[in-house]
This record gives sequence, C-alpha cells and structure tokens, in this order.
Amino acid sequence: MRIASLGSGSRGNATLIEDEDTTILVDLGFSIKETIRRMDRLGRAPDDIAAILVTHEHADHIHGVAAFARKFNTPVYLTPGTYNRKKMGLMPLMKEVNCHRAFRIGGFKVEPVPVPHDAREPCQYIVSGHGRKVGVLTDLGHISPYVEQQYAACDALLLECNHDVEMLANGPYPWALKQRVGGMHGHLSNQQAAGLLSKIQVERLQHLIICHVSEKNNHPDLALAAVQEPVRNWAGELHVADQGAGFDWLEVH
Repeated sequence: MRIASLGSGSRGNATLIEDEDTTILVDLGFSIKETIRRMDRLGRAPDDIAAILVTHEHADHIHGVAAFARKFNTPVYLTPGTYNRKKMGLMPLMKEVNCHRAFRIGGFKVEPVPVPHDAREPCQYIVSGHGRKVGVLTDLGHISPYVEQQYAACDALLLECNHDVEMLANGPYPWALKQRVGGMHGHLSNQQAAGLLSKIQVERLQHLIICHVSEKNNHPDLALAAVQEPVRNWAGELHVADQGAGFDWLEVH
C-alpha cells in the first residue's frame, strides 16, 4: 500500500491511498484544475481514481467532489446526511455509506468510523489491504471510546493536530469560532492527538502523519513537540502534511 496527500488544512484536503490495482481519494477540497496539478506532481491522473470517499460536507473536504465526479465519471461514497442535492447536484455514481458497515473498493476493505464533528453525518475511514491498515482521522472534536477502539491498531495514521490550545485562545478568531473549533464537535488539539497516541499501538505504526494543522492557531513545531512523548521510543517515521504540498508517497509494507 501507498499513501500521499494533495494538501491538508483549512483551504483544502485530499488523501490518496492505493495498491497495485486501485487508487482512491479520501475527500477532495480543491478545484478540478488544482486537483489535476497536484495529482500530476504525484504521478497520478483523474482516470486513475477508482472512487472518492467523502468524510463530511464542509467545503475544505468536498469543494471539488461533485464536479470531478461528473467530469470523470468517478464513483463517490458518502453518508446520506453528507449529500446535499441542492449544493452538489446529481452525480453519476453515488454510493451511500452506512457508518457502521464496511464495504469494498477493489482489493480494499473500507471501514467508516462515525466521529463527533459539527457536520450532518460525518465519518472518517480506515482502509485495509494486503494485511495492512491505514487510518484517516481528522475533523473531530474529541476522541470517543469508539474512535479509540477502531484506530487502536493501524500501520499508518493520518492524525489531526488542528490547533494549539493557547494559540487558539489568543488568536484572531472571533469568540464564537474559537468555541466551535475547540469544542466537543470541533477539531482536535495537539494535546488531544497526543492523548490518543498514548492509548493506541504506536509500536505498530510505520508512519504517523500530522494533518490539518491550522495556519492561524498552530505551528508544525508545536504539533510535533506535543506528540513526542507518546512516540519517544518509536521506530516509525513522523511526518507533517502541508497545506500547499501535502506529502509525497509513503510506502506501507
């Protein structure tokens, strides 16, 4: 298995997961033109995409989904609550996701995981294949016991470190937005992400990728410092996904 990112942050998100036969996108928050440009950087083209998995309806995750699906006839998987016909229009191949039922795309098993976030029916995804498991976990306000259980044993984990608590409190956002971001249905802080890492099988992880880092309420160095303790004696690789560059292909053996 291989994973890469077109970009991660409040201005657009998209993650590629593939094996020798199947390439899927998790979210697509960029325009078609920008998506093609970023995919080309990773050696991929729109026709390579077997499906798009949508986590929730916020623009930084769904902006390009419907247009891409119509232009390239790409299947889209999303929960009934996530789909908004008025905003997204008709899509040629739309598959409804049951948050509590796994499904298959090519050789991959895809497990949706419901998460606490301020969207209509949000879920994140764990993608398994070839005896390996890749977890995508962003856009949630706290770690529920179910989330902790589902993500306990991954070989690669894309984990949200959205904000530093002090930076958010003292930052430029209006009070209401600060409450939303830092609330139980907002986004994970660096400390919350570190808390999850202290409870899961970190020793199994080959790659830990810090994702969805706020450009106004966080800094990569703060996120990395926060997660150092739970991965102190870990032999894997630690990465930070960038808003502009995402991250290049990583092999999951």
